Amino acid sequence: MKTRIINAVKIWIVIYPSITLFYLVLGKYLADIPLYFRTLILTLILVPWMMFIGLPFLNMILKKFQKDEKL
Repeated sequence: MKTRIINAVKIWIVIYPSITLFYLVLGKYLADIPLYFRTLILTLILVPWMMFIGLPFLNMILKKFQKDEKL
Protein backbone atom coordinates (compact mmCIF):
# COMPACT_ATOMS: atom_id res chain seq x y z
CA MET A 1 0.00 0.00 0.00
CA LYS A 2 2.83 2.42 0.84
CA THR A 3 4.40 1.90 -2.61
CA ARG A 4 1.09 2.62 -4.34
CA ILE A 5 0.66 5.86 -2.40
CA ILE A 6 4.23 6.93 -3.23
CA ASN A 7 3.64 6.16 -6.92
CA ALA A 8 0.39 8.14 -6.90
CA VAL A 9 2.17 11.14 -5.36
CA LYS A 10 4.97 10.89 -7.94
CA ILE A 11 2.44 10.86 -10.77
CA TRP A 12 0.67 13.86 -9.30
CA ILE A 13 3.99 15.73 -8.89
CA VAL A 14 4.63 15.30 -12.63
CA ILE A 15 1.11 15.60 -14.06
CA TYR A 16 -0.09 18.72 -12.22
CA PRO A 17 2.63 21.08 -13.47
CA SER A 18 2.57 19.41 -16.89
CA ILE A 19 -1.14 20.03 -17.38
CA THR A 20 -0.80 23.56 -16.06
CA LEU A 21 2.09 24.35 -18.42
CA PHE A 22 0.31 22.72 -21.36
CA TYR A 23 -2.80 24.85 -20.81
CA LEU A 24 -0.70 27.97 -20.30
CA VAL A 25 1.06 27.46 -23.63
CA LEU A 26 -1.73 25.97 -25.76
CA GLY A 27 -4.93 26.82 -23.91
CA LYS A 28 -6.06 29.61 -26.22
CA TYR A 29 -5.57 27.37 -29.26
CA LEU A 30 -7.58 24.54 -27.71
CA ALA A 31 -10.41 26.70 -26.38
CA ASP A 32 -12.57 26.39 -29.49
CA ILE A 33 -12.08 22.64 -29.90
CA PRO A 34 -14.80 20.32 -28.50
CA LEU A 35 -14.05 18.87 -25.08
CA TYR A 36 -13.69 15.25 -26.24
CA PHE A 37 -11.11 16.28 -28.86
CA ARG A 38 -9.24 18.49 -26.37
CA THR A 39 -9.08 15.53 -23.98
CA LEU A 40 -7.76 13.32 -26.78
CA ILE A 41 -5.03 15.84 -27.63
CA LEU A 42 -4.09 16.23 -23.95
CA THR A 43 -3.80 12.50 -23.39
CA LEU A 44 -1.89 11.92 -26.64
CA ILE A 45 0.76 14.37 -25.45
CA LEU A 46 0.76 13.97 -21.67
CA VAL A 47 0.67 10.17 -21.29
CA PRO A 48 3.90 9.60 -23.29
CA TRP A 49 5.43 12.65 -21.57
CA MET A 50 4.65 11.10 -18.19
CA MET A 51 5.84 7.59 -19.01
CA PHE A 52 9.01 8.35 -20.99
CA ILE A 53 10.23 11.73 -19.71
CA GLY A 54 8.46 13.08 -16.61
CA LEU A 55 8.44 10.07 -14.29
CA PRO A 56 11.91 8.78 -15.26
CA PHE A 57 13.29 12.27 -14.63
CA LEU A 58 11.57 12.49 -11.24
CA ASN A 59 12.83 9.00 -10.30
CA MET A 60 16.38 10.01 -11.29
CA ILE A 61 16.17 13.10 -9.06
CA LEU A 62 14.75 11.12 -6.14
CA LYS A 63 17.46 8.45 -6.46
CA LYS A 64 20.11 11.16 -6.45
CA PHE A 65 18.69 12.63 -3.24
CA GLN A 66 18.47 9.20 -1.63
CA LYS A 67 22.06 8.47 -2.64
CA ASP A 68 23.27 11.83 -1.27
CA GLU A 69 21.31 11.27 1.92
CA LYS A 70 23.08 7.96 2.61
CA LEU A 71 26.54 9.50 2.28
